[in-house]
Amino acid sequence: MISGTILGLFLKWIQGLTGIKVYVLLLNVDFIPLFASTLPEWLEFSFHLLISCGIGLVYVFLAEKLNVSSRGAWILSLLLTFPTVFLYFPLSYLALKDVPGLFDGMAITFWTIGHLLYGLSLPPLHRFFTKANHK
Repeated sequence: MISGTILGLFLKWIQGLTGIKVYVLLLNVDFIPLFASTLPEWLEFSFHLLISCGIGLVYVFLAEKLNVSSRGAWILSLLLTFPTVFLYFPLSYLALKDVPGLFDGMAITFWTIGHLLYGLSLPPLHRFFTKANHK
């Protein structure tokens, strides 16, 4: 949840700073018929955190199951996060809301940096909470 919150706050900050609607894109689910009506931000953010937790749980499971080294933890986190960068394209294409264009270079850059921050936060957070649980 912390990694997902870092990503969300970063994109919200970037959107506030630049006006590029990467945070709107991150939370947007309006193309799903069940969610076609406008949802409150807290609910959209909850959906985002649910996906984030899923990726985080897969990371923890694999890191512990494979007993990865410190270097392996970084590689694993980046491998799991890498596909999320490409979600920019279908999300941008399918969105009904005003979101960045399909080939908006700045939006893609900010989106990528945000997801890189997400991936880079997984290993130290996992290490921190693993050590905290073993004390």
